[in-house]
Amino acid sequence: MNWGTKIVLGMIAFMLFIVAMVVYMFSVHGNDALVDKDYYEKGINYNQEYNAKHNVAEEGAQPIITINKSQVSIQLKDSAAFELKLQRPSTVKDDILIKGNTSGKSNLIQLNSTTMPKGLWFLELKWKSNNKEYLFKKDITL
Repeated sequence: MNWGTKIVLGMIAFMLFIVAMVVYMFSVHGNDALVDKDYYEKGINYNQEYNAKHNVAEEGAQPIITINKSQVSIQLKDSAAFELKLQRPSTVKDDILIKGNTSGKSNLIQLNSTTMPKGLWFLELKWKSNNKEYLFKKDITL
């Protein structure tokens, strides 16, 4: 085997490596946990998100989050209709979306955490109370 043959085999091996990486990247494309599908809509509606965050800060409406071994409890200031999104940074498959109304006089949102994987979660809570919209984001660890 001479030098020319070794160079050609090396180039073929490198090209096969590049093609394999491209195929792999396209197969993993839909599983990225940190990319939103409605990215551009969120950019357009950023003012609404900013106003909702400002309402939380201005009115002192930060929810009280209590985490124990079996559940996550979130207490709001007033009764509200809410949308709770819990995102796992490692995989999209574990993400949780819950919509509903607060329960009881203490305005609680309760979530069973025994089936959820341990680790870091991104919590995003949107709620509407007294004709105002609120948005609260926090990183929590189970």
